[in-house]
Amino acid sequence: MVKTETLHVKNSELAASGLVPLNVEKKEFNMLMSLYQRAQIDILDKLGALQEYFNNKYNYEVINHISSRIKTPTSIINKMKKKNYELNYKNLIEYINDIAGIRVVCTFQDDVFRVRDIIRSMPNTRVIKEKDYITNPKKSGYMGYHMVIETMIHYEEDIIPIKVEIQIKTLAMDFWASAEHKMKYKTKAKLSNKDSKKLAWYAKIINKIDESMMRIYQKQMAK
Repeated sequence: MVKTETLHVKNSELAASGLVPLNVEKKEFNMLMSLYQRAQIDILDKLGALQEYFNNKYNYEVINHISSRIKTPTSIINKMKKKNYELNYKNLIEYINDIAGIRVVCTFQDDVFRVRDIIRSMPNTRVIKEKDYITNPKKSGYMGYHMVIETMIHYEEDIIPIKVEIQIKTLAMDFWASAEHKMKYKTKAKLSNKDSKKLAWYAKIINKIDESMMRIYQKQMAK
């Protein structure tokens, strides 16, 4: 049995301590991934309903679009190695919070916090971690609001809390983050310090445009 504060999975082939080496080719790993997929689908359904509610209430796309992904086995293992976690199921479950990931892209910055507030009150879920990179951007220039939530998934006779990471951004923030990710991680050459500083500067410019667009919209709505 793998037993942690966030996940209880019955399986006779896993030791009680949970300190079993990861094997991505075994059925235990696939079973775990299926739980994360089900959790992701559950949250996507809730966010889809939220998107429709906001569109009807505000008469514009508060949520512009939603995307999702499940981390690949290689990506999970690489992240665990990078953080110096021993490769076992217990560490995977306890420390890797973004196996199931969802990105919510909003129109304006106000919308990001509007969506955040609703997510906090979603039924059968619990927020376990939040990071506000909008109020406090990363040194790289990255901006966004990150939440790790648990949603309750039925597994045989048990109800299991499974973690899902939600990243909430504006269209402008998403554009910068996607472009920066491609340049930093999808090319063979490492970014120079000069180019990294340029990207951080561009992030500030994009943020100013983002804020200005929001203020214009707010002024129009007040008329």
